[in-house]
Amino acid sequence: MRKPGLFVLALSGLLCGSAPTAADDGASARIAEAVERAYRPPLKAYDVPGLAVAVTRDGRSAVFTFGLADRDGQRPVTRDTLFEIGSVSKTFTATLAAYAQGLGRLSLEDAPSRFLPVLRGSALDRVSLLELGTYTAGGLPLQFPDSVTDAAAMTAYFRYWQPSAPPGTERRYSNPSLGLFGAAAAAALGGDFSESIRTRLFPELGLKNSFVRVPEAAMGRYAWGYGEGERPIRVNPGVLDAEAYGVKSSAADMIRFVEANIDPTRLDPPMRRAVEGTHVGYFRVGAMVQGLGWEQYPYPVSLERLQAGNAPAMTLEAQPAARLDPPQAPSGPTLFNKTGSTNGFGAYVAFVPERRIGLVMLANRAVPIAARIAAAHAVLEALAAEGP
Repeated sequence: MRKPGLFVLALSGLLCGSAPTAADDGASARIAEAVERAYRPPLKAYDVPGLAVAVTRDGRSAVFTFGLADRDGQRPVTRDTLFEIGSVSKTFTATLAAYAQGLGRLSLEDAPSRFLPVLRGSALDRVSLLELGTYTAGGLPLQFPDSVTDAAAMTAYFRYWQPSAPPGTERRYSNPSLGLFGAAAAAALGGDFSESIRTRLFPELGLKNSFVRVPEAAMGRYAWGYGEGERPIRVNPGVLDAEAYGVKSSAADMIRFVEANIDPTRLDPPMRRAVEGTHVGYFRVGAMVQGLGWEQYPYPVSLERLQAGNAPAMTLEAQPAARLDPPQAPSGPTLFNKTGSTNGFGAYVAFVPERRIGLVMLANRAVPIAARIAAAHAVLEALAAEGP
């Protein structure tokens, strides 16, 4: 195996229209060209201010950067620019929960009230952490109602919530569901969620430029997002936001996270088991298998199937879910992926451990998901076609 390394290619095409800089060998140059071909059209079509794309193949990674992290300040995107990764944060929440499980601090069959006693006596006593972590609790909504603005209102909401379907029978994508899953995992570890991520997860994974709360010293690397009206924006605080969509990270850090998922054996045993735990499938939902954080597809997978599994209906509508009993680790080549968005940012992560390939896309505009996946699929195909 090659020793992991990182080389950075700055693609200044949005600024001056130049071709991508050649990498340090012919194969890398071909990947640079594939990134250029795949990402130039959506950059132009959706007026994306800035973008970072990181790829890995056989333990070697590269970061490609386009455009600006801040239009007003004319700051270029770099490998260390911080982007809001939106719901890709859920993969970190899942890893933390799997870490707590590996330490014996929780079982996925526990009810959340074991760790959050204020919920005892509510309908959530009949819901497991596994069901919270796979959006199959029975109808928790995509977002909290607007009236839920603090911890007291959140507690009242959860105490009075009633399921619309039996737990474990349908998947309804939900920030409150995943957020409560993360809050219970942090409580099982005896701490605050943000602190648990900062002090346990990021250091174990070797991530030095990833944050829930961006410190003052790193604010100069934090990109501005752009949505409607072109005013620079960043994510607003919300209840359980850290657990569901609160991580800010760089392309360089995120590709390290991808490489840890591709080859967890280089991690210390507790974290290795945690990462491996997020690769287990628990529910079949159409053409996709839902695990903790990651969503899975047999590989190779067509662009159409990947886009269908990430279509708006999968986010906005309840889908029938069939529990895998027993849960299944992948039995063959498998693509893992997750999308994420905030009002001003869009992200996509995908990797295939058996092929030792992966990709991260971070943008400071919420590019349509179908376009993100089309570009990523093309680059992953190019990575897969490269020789050893």
